[in-house]
Amino acid sequence: MAGWVAWLDLLGVAVFAATGALVASRKQMDLVGFGLMASATGIGGGTLRDVLLERPVFWIADGRYLAVCLGIAVLIYLTAHIVQRRFVVLLWADAIGISAYAVMGAELGLRAGAAPPVAVVLGVMTATFGGLIRDVLCQETPLILRREIYATAVAAGAGAYVITLSLGAEKPLAAILGFAIGFAVRAGGIGFGWSLPTYRPRPGRDYPVE
Repeated sequence: MAGWVAWLDLLGVAVFAATGALVASRKQMDLVGFGLMASATGIGGGTLRDVLLERPVFWIADGRYLAVCLGIAVLIYLTAHIVQRRFVVLLWADAIGISAYAVMGAELGLRAGAAPPVAVVLGVMTATFGGLIRDVLCQETPLILRREIYATAVAAGAGAYVITLSLGAEKPLAAILGFAIGFAVRAGGIGFGWSLPTYRPRPGRDYPVE
């Protein structure tokens, strides 16, 4: 992995690791717990992606990723008390992470020869799985299950990236656009409570029995 994709991957890992460490601070874990949560969140989605694509797992092949997770864990452990509204910080940091990982997951899917819709799904999986692990381990309601838009923002970012590429745009431009759209949609969910219509059960119809 080289060039802008590698930097985007490192950005996603670092931001997700920070969200994991922030949850560890809310749960008042020790330093080992910080490291575990940062690592599980930072590399979880990318691990699922690489397993599905049958490619070498990125953090095993390159030790920088695990080092970034552990470094972020120590940093948050020492500074989390400075952040008073940790959940708000968690939400916005997670929004950055999912936006970066949506684009990067879709790009690696395309590189592996996946069809565009499959690449978008891979982007969604890459962006959401680490946060799902984080929330399940800490017995929090997963962000992906909350009412406001979450997975839809990831799909929008990955979809915008894939569509922009299909129109002939350069990859860096498509990546910036995909990231911006994913982040903007998620920001609407956080700031304005944007959500999609939910299913409302209706009573079944009674049919006469002959």
